[in-house]
Amino acid sequence: MRTSAPAAVLFDMDGTLVDTEVLWWETAREVAAGLGHRLTDADAPEVVGRAVADTAAHLIGVTGGDASALPSTADDRAAALARTAAELTDSFFRKVDAGAPLRPGAAALLASLEGAGVPFALVSASPRSVVDAVVAGSLAGVDFAFTLSADDTVRTKPHPDPYRTAAERFAADPAACVAVEDSPDGTASADAAGCAVLVVPSLLPVAPGRGRTFARSLEEVDLGVLSDCLRRP
Repeated sequence: MRTSAPAAVLFDMDGTLVDTEVLWWETAREVAAGLGHRLTDADAPEVVGRAVADTAAHLIGVTGGDASALPSTADDRAAALARTAAELTDSFFRKVDAGAPLRPGAAALLASLEGAGVPFALVSASPRSVVDAVVAGSLAGVDFAFTLSADDTVRTKPHPDPYRTAAERFAADPAACVAVEDSPDGTASADAAGCAVLVVPSLLPVAPGRGRTFARSLEEVDLGVLSDCLRRP
């Protein structure tokens, strides 16, 4: 017999519900090129699924390939990080605002949860401006209980704060919630918070682990699959 339905389903946004990971990679590639760095697969762990500040710090760190290219003082470095983060955010926002398609199966899964009365929320590592643009555009009409952005917790993914905060808002035990993720950092965040995790990988592979269930696409996922995630050892 299947276990009861999750207390709440907590969805990542980029690469999980909306096909924006490619847009983020393109954004990072363009900004990196402007800093004199050619983005390669070696950069992916510091770009895919990471917060804007993390990616900005990585790009500054690898600029020019040697220490002489880095900002010379702490104030210079902080200013460079702020400029790079702003450029990443602004460029990504323009791409998302132009339209980002939903991932296959996302619309049907969200509609089925709403019809079944299972509460769900959006838990993203993107800035609030980007989350609001996607919710008003690609995800217009979806009845999220609430949305969390990188701006809404002191630490964002891969730290547990976003998923812990989401569970608290539902007054639910994280262990009774299922997080739906696509990236290693997002999965690590949900794991650390104590959630069961349904992983639907996009650009980066996610390693198997305790409490992790895998699907190739959201088209394979329904309430039964999400409920079964709670029993995953």
